[in-house]
Formats: sequence, C-alpha cells, structure tokens
Amino acid sequence: MNKIVPVVLLLVAAGAGAAWYLGLPQRYGFLVPSPPTQVIYGNVDIRQVPLGFRVGGRLAGVVVEEGDAVKAGDLLARLDSGPYDIAVRAAEENVAALKATLDKLKAGARPSEIAKVRAAYEEQVASLANAELALSRADQLRSQGTVAQSSLDTATAAKDMASARVASARAALSLIEEGSRTEDIMAAEAQLRAAEAQLDAARTSLADTELKAPADGVILSRVSEPGAIVAPSTNVLVLALTEPVWVRAYVSELDLGRVHPGLKVKVTSDSMTGAGYEGQVGFISPVAEFTPKAVETPDLRTDLVYRLRIIVDHPGKDLRQGMPVTVHLPPAQSEAK
Repeated sequence: MNKIVPVVLLLVAAGAGAAWYLGLPQRYGFLVPSPPTQVIYGNVDIRQVPLGFRVGGRLAGVVVEEGDAVKAGDLLARLDSGPYDIAVRAAEENVAALKATLDKLKAGARPSEIAKVRAAYEEQVASLANAELALSRADQLRSQGTVAQSSLDTATAAKDMASARVASARAALSLIEEGSRTEDIMAAEAQLRAAEAQLDAARTSLADTELKAPADGVILSRVSEPGAIVAPSTNVLVLALTEPVWVRAYVSELDLGRVHPGLKVKVTSDSMTGAGYEGQVGFISPVAEFTPKAVETPDLRTDLVYRLRIIVDHPGKDLRQGMPVTVHLPPAQSEAK
C-alpha cells in the first residue's frame, strides 16, 4: 500500500503538468506570459497611377500593351496634334507682328520721314513769310486809301493762318525727332509679353498631346483605344509603379514596442524561392484599428492593431499587388542577449 501512494502522486503531478502545458491555466484565468512575436503579416501595396492627357482630342495611337515594362519618359500614347499645331502657328505669327510693332516704336522715324516733316515745316515758314509781306503791303496801301479795309482784313487772316500752320509743323517735327513715347513702348512690350505667354501655352498644349511615362513601371491596363475622343484627365492607361513597393502590415498593441521607424526587417512570401527581401519600417499609424479581413494573422479578428508601412528595398518582380507576405522582425534586445 505504501508503494502505491508515491506512484499515484507521481501520476497526479504528471497530469497537472500536462494540463498546464495544454493551456488549461489560460482557460481558467491564469496569466501566462506569451512569447514575443517574431513575425507579422501583411499585403504588398504597389502604387498605381491612372494616366491621362492634360488636353482633350482624338486618341491617335496607343503604343504599349498591357504588361509592357516602361521607363520614365517613354512615349505611351498620343493625340491628333493637328489643331494644336495650328494654334502654335497662329500664336507665333501674333508674336512676330507685335515684335515688329515694338521694334518700330523703339527705332523711331526713318531719316527720310524726318526729312519729309522738316521740309513741310520749312514750307510753312516760307508761306508765313509771304503772308507777312502781303499783310505789310496791304497795310501800306490801306493807309494811302488805295485798298479797302476788307483787303487788309484778308491779308491779316492769311498771315494768322500761316503762323498757325508753322506752329503745327514745328510741333510735328519736334515729335518725330523725339521718337516714340515711353508709355507707348511699355504698352507694346506688355502686349508682346502676353502674346509670348500665349505662345508658350500653345506649345505646352502641343507637347501634352504626347502621353509619357512619369516613372518606371508596368502597364496594368488600357482604358481607351485609338479613335476615342478623350477629355482632359480622362484615364487612358493605368501604370503600376516599379518602386516604391510597400507592405501594409499590422502589429498588435503588445508588440508595438518592438517596432519603430527605420527598423530593418525581412519580407517573404509562400511563393518566393529565395531568402526574401530586405526592408524597413517607414510609418506607424498613431491610431488603433481593427484588423482588416484581408490580413491573415493568428490573432483574433477583433484585436486592435496598428498599421505599419514597410518599404521594401530593391523589390523584385515576384512581389504582386495584394500578395500576402510575412514580415520577420529582428530579435528583441533581451532575446539577443
């Protein structure tokens, strides 16, 4: 009997240990420290760019297909540029006309034009001298009673008119010799600048008839086909950027202290054949949220988590939009010791 008691006690102790190991303490409310999380889960997030023209018109051609890899600056599509070519030529002619007007104002009158005005002035001076001589004769004859008073009055009026014409010719000569007014030149310069701005706008619109890749990437879809009339900003293509490639992951509140911006991590997926990709934490959301259903984690769906943005260094072609991935965290300092 005494030998049976130790055996029974041993079996009871073994059962208690097994119950503890199988999680019975958690079931009955005992607190058991959980091991620190070594991985978190997320999905690949590749930026997509809807591409369209800044101007409208008829789509003349699309030179890429879905799946084509393109480099920044590559031609992707173009519009019919005919109307924009005409607008550029009209703006160029307007600029040329206004520039000629400005040059004319700055240059002033030609020597031959000045000589012509001076000759007209001298002619009026001669006419005035003749009118003054006629008036002097009429005045002498009137004092002798030879001519009537009306003749003297006519000679006086002729002299006054000749004097006025001389003053007008003198002013015209001074004006043409001085050249254009400063205000007229400034106004012509302003008109020319406005026309040049219109020309720049026309040339920009002409350049915008070509749609070029803003960055390296892969053509995800062709939205419009040649012949379609597209309005400004209408989507024609969708480009998936090669970089940056981000991972949208989530970390629980208990493990939040283990991550920080700049933390080096490794990103892997079930389909990768290599060792994965290096990355770093670039953003931690300051607001808690419920775990999205698209993220598969061992934790309960109702647990509050914090969203992370992990930037993948030198991503490869095997990272696809929405792909579930595993983010491996480095050991905590206490674990490293």
